[in-house]
Amino acid sequence: MTEPGDSSPPEAAEPGPEGEVRASFFDHLTELRIRLVRALLGVAVGVAVVGWFADYIFRFIMRPVLASLPEGQQTLNYTSYLEPFLVYLKVALYVGLFLAAPWVLYQLWIFIAPGLYKKEKKVVIPFVATGTLLFYCGVAFTYYAVMPYAFPALAAIAGPDMKPLLTMREQLTLVLAMMLGFGVVFEIPVIIAFLAMIGLVTPEFLSKYRRHAIIVNVIIAAIITPTGDPFNLAIMAIPMIVFYEVGILVARVVGKKRKADEAAAES
Repeated sequence: MTEPGDSSPPEAAEPGPEGEVRASFFDHLTELRIRLVRALLGVAVGVAVVGWFADYIFRFIMRPVLASLPEGQQTLNYTSYLEPFLVYLKVALYVGLFLAAPWVLYQLWIFIAPGLYKKEKKVVIPFVATGTLLFYCGVAFTYYAVMPYAFPALAAIAGPDMKPLLTMREQLTLVLAMMLGFGVVFEIPVIIAFLAMIGLVTPEFLSKYRRHAIIVNVIIAAIITPTGDPFNLAIMAIPMIVFYEVGILVARVVGKKRKADEAAAES
């Protein structure tokens, strides 16, 4: 507090990158709430758009599952009259989220952008476009390259004398989990670039723990492919390892640019 008659100016707020004034904690909370609300509104619009086509979308994404079933048994079952409605609702929610992914990423970028340098802010379009494209590529990779081989391998575990009785709800949960998982895996370079941009990771740190990352990736792939088939294991593990290496290269580029920006700001 200042003494009576003291005309000295109040203490200035802490400056941010390149001289901007940092927002208070409550300002950050308010901004986060705004971004979350707008992101959810975008998801709601996506859900409303795909809601009319949920049954057609469900049949499309179930094709690899049905193709893995024996001839004459290529059908899915439901255990209650409410299950198809809940399944189609879940399809609409997830596909709506997929469609709204660019908008959600953009809202995330707007939230973290004030803490970045001006040159870093200019990569908003590449950030959103690359993140969205990689996520969609991960989903497509799952549908066309993973599921056609993974489901027959999983079905072979039971043996030829066993008949599958698959339900709509359980298979949709499995398929969506696989698509979402590989979508996140394909986002590894973007995630690493973001962490390197804000200084949380360095290429030296990532290179140091490369072997640990490879082991973890292979373990995860082995869990997803319980048959132990080397081909299916490679389909799962190779993308994760490749994207980790790509992330290291991206971190090197981002790290050099960040150091240059910090040196320019200090001068």
